[in-house]
Amino acid sequence: MAFIRRKERSRERFSLLLLDLEEYYFEQYTAYHMIGNGSSSLPNRYNRGSLKICSKSVIFEPDEVNKPILKIPLKDCKRIEVVEENEGNPFKETKPACILVETKQVYLIKEGDVVAPYKYERGERNVTFQLDMPLKTEDVVQTLLQLHRASCLDKLGDQTAMIAANLQSRLARTSFDKNSFQSVTERPHMECEAEMVSPLVTNPGHVCITDHNLYFQPLNSYPDSVVQIGLHSVRRIYKRRHGLRPLGLEVFCTENDLCSDIYLKFYNTKDRDELYYYIATFLENHITEHTAESYMLQWQRGHISNYQYLLHLNNLADRSVNDLSQYPVFPWVISDYSSPQLDLLNPASFRDLNKPVGALNTERLERLLERYRDMPEPRFMYGSHYSSPGYVLFYLVRVAPEHMLCLQNGRYDHADRMFNSVGETWKNCLEGGTDFKELIPEFYGTDSSFLKNLLSLNLGRRQGGGRVGDVELPPWASEADDFLQKMRAALESQHVSEHLHEWIDLIFGYKQRGSEAVAAHNVFHPLTYEGVIDCDSIEDPDQKIAMLTQILEFGQTPRQLFTTPHPQRITPRFHNVSSGTSLSTSPNDLSPASPSLDSFEDLTEESKTLAWSNMNKLALQSSHKIHKEVVTGIAGTLSGTSIFSTSQDSTLKMFSKEGGSLQRSISFSNMALSSCVMLPEDKTVVCSSWDNNVYFYSIAYGRRQDTLMGHDDAVSQVCWRDNQLYTASWDSTVKVWKCVAADISSNKRAHFELLAELEHESGVNTIALSPAGTLLASGTKEGFLSVWDIASCSLLHQLACHSGKIHQVAFSPDSRNILSVGEDSCLKVTDVQTGMLLSTVPAEDEQRCFCWDGNTVLSGGQSGNLLVWDLLSSKVIHKIPAHSGPVTCIWMNEQCSSVITGGEDKQIMFWKHQY
Repeated sequence: MAFIRRKERSRERFSLLLLDLEEYYFEQYTAYHMIGNGSSSLPNRYNRGSLKICSKSVIFEPDEVNKPILKIPLKDCKRIEVVEENEGNPFKETKPACILVETKQVYLIKEGDVVAPYKYERGERNVTFQLDMPLKTEDVVQTLLQLHRASCLDKLGDQTAMIAANLQSRLARTSFDKNSFQSVTERPHMECEAEMVSPLVTNPGHVCITDHNLYFQPLNSYPDSVVQIGLHSVRRIYKRRHGLRPLGLEVFCTENDLCSDIYLKFYNTKDRDELYYYIATFLENHITEHTAESYMLQWQRGHISNYQYLLHLNNLADRSVNDLSQYPVFPWVISDYSSPQLDLLNPASFRDLNKPVGALNTERLERLLERYRDMPEPRFMYGSHYSSPGYVLFYLVRVAPEHMLCLQNGRYDHADRMFNSVGETWKNCLEGGTDFKELIPEFYGTDSSFLKNLLSLNLGRRQGGGRVGDVELPPWASEADDFLQKMRAALESQHVSEHLHEWIDLIFGYKQRGSEAVAAHNVFHPLTYEGVIDCDSIEDPDQKIAMLTQILEFGQTPRQLFTTPHPQRITPRFHNVSSGTSLSTSPNDLSPASPSLDSFEDLTEESKTLAWSNMNKLALQSSHKIHKEVVTGIAGTLSGTSIFSTSQDSTLKMFSKEGGSLQRSISFSNMALSSCVMLPEDKTVVCSSWDNNVYFYSIAYGRRQDTLMGHDDAVSQVCWRDNQLYTASWDSTVKVWKCVAADISSNKRAHFELLAELEHESGVNTIALSPAGTLLASGTKEGFLSVWDIASCSLLHQLACHSGKIHQVAFSPDSRNILSVGEDSCLKVTDVQTGMLLSTVPAEDEQRCFCWDGNTVLSGGQSGNLLVWDLLSSKVIHKIPAHSGPVTCIWMNEQCSSVITGGEDKQIMFWKHQY
């Protein structure tokens, strides 16, 4: 299991799981447990071991592994004091002082070195310890007395506050030991206090981050004196909610492991964020820009499996294996646990993923709805959640028994309520009045140990007399590994792939809250939803702790990732994802299936001619306000399903044409983006920015892949052709770079070699390549048009073309002419061979952008209209109302059949010919 796979400590039986929930382990001392009263009839015996001082208890771990660990709750203690051990003989030297604890109760744990429910010895008794370092006795007793006073306070809030003050005092008196640095040359960046989080427990200490490593030094030096993580090895970092507050940070050094390398909880959000941004800045190739939308696109295209996608969504929704109240949640997908054979081609074998577990049984649902209708506000349909610490450990008790004992005060659940049978559990989820639980990732993984009692645990006897052993599997599973393989095959099946988006809508999407949740019968207790309760606003400490405990134990609904319906998976791609695909598989290793020819439009010249001859029949399909400022650039995939746009709001947006929804929003800096272009194979988008940089965004990986810092002023436009990138800038240059698309798309670090620098007299505002890729045209802020030979990087022509800034230039399809538009409200045609101005066509208003076929022009201007021009007659032949402000960019697909425009009204508009 993910969180069980940590390094096992060879012979140490103590663990933080022996503490109560929200208890801290402060320090330990070598000591002797004294048994006997020193008399001749009952002489003293000394059991050597480790005495551990905790915030709510004293724990003694004997060196002899067969002897039980003793746990003495401080609240049960009547007296704690120092006693002198002497025999009343003045001629004998006084023996070292001891610690006497008078208590009403002692827990005996792991007797015989066996994990089992705790035993209790009740009745008043004295327990005596002698420290190996007697001089520390008085200090230890004073510490215990202080903690004892805290444990005996009437109000839980007062107890918690006093213990927290003790903890903060200990942290303030200590600091990170820099002798733990891996190298003497390391430079520390920041140091703060935090707690290392693992399931059900936290461990306070000091965090230090340097220019090479992240360190955590536990206050108690347990389980190690320092935890060290090299920053170069970090692959993923996530901000986390912990205890409903934005204080968590989880660091992963692998791509394919559910369990992180460290999970830290900070005492304030400022420290958490500073550490997060330092690591993110340090990592050049760090995955910080993955979004739910980017993973959704990979999943839709078949680049990642259903299993991978659900793991990623859980991660983004704050689910972590280190937090049992927010453990990753997976769906029940199979409904048949009784047949001898599992038929994955039969829809009846599957659960209805369009309904939550509580709505699968119509009779039960009617009873729940009747109660719901009569319930006062706030109303909820289900009294328990689909994921909670108790449910997680219900499934994992055979591999995590100590976690179960920790959660349930040293006891296992009743044998008949254990996870005894997969079929029985599914039946209870269908018919039980309070059981609506989903599954966990382990049911679709490769480790079947959670289904077997490999530790030979005594989990009790059932009513029929049989002991709780291995989990009973369905008849269609020959053994545990076969069960998991078939569960995974079902998860990746065609049926589930076609319907998984419906379950995502319920758990992570738009049916999670509000009226859609009510309509879908998906309403849980209000306390389970993020943001409903602000614990910091509750002034009464007792009420705050009670509320927080209730929320954490009851379970939490994942963070909402989608607010619109989740698109369905593209079914022809399913066969590319095998059930054995690992989380570490690169998206480039899973090539999407070739779309059918029917999905592409005819690319013949006749279809282009037809499109241009009917440009006056463009009709608006849809408009979408997805930016906060002017739209500056548009690029689309070859199939036209995904559209990318840039804006002066500094974001690159990815929009689904088919779904009509925004899929991603990416920000590279706080400066405006000026243009974008798609590299071959639809794997990378290149964006230019006013911050002087060019950014490469990987569609498959959903992150910034590279940055080219190539100019001294804003980059105004980029073009790409034949593994060469052309960047225009207001620093008066156009630069030509070697840019191998295959290296970029395969996630290699690109080497951008500067091939040429084309100097201008003023800032370059726009560039364009000829269809053959042999010529380049550039337009400047001062109105100059230049034509360059790319092979020799020489200037062929330069002319003062416009009286003011040139907005856009473009070659005709035959490369004979160049059309330009500028601030002077003119369209101008220049002859490429001679550099002569052939015609000037005045417009009623300033035209900002255009597409053309050498004769007909589709342009957008200040008025917001689209104009269709016939250059032979120099007339506007059609006017199409479009944007409410200036049209700033136009994109047309290769077939010329689809047009997209962007404007200062922050909208993108989709247009189609109506023949």
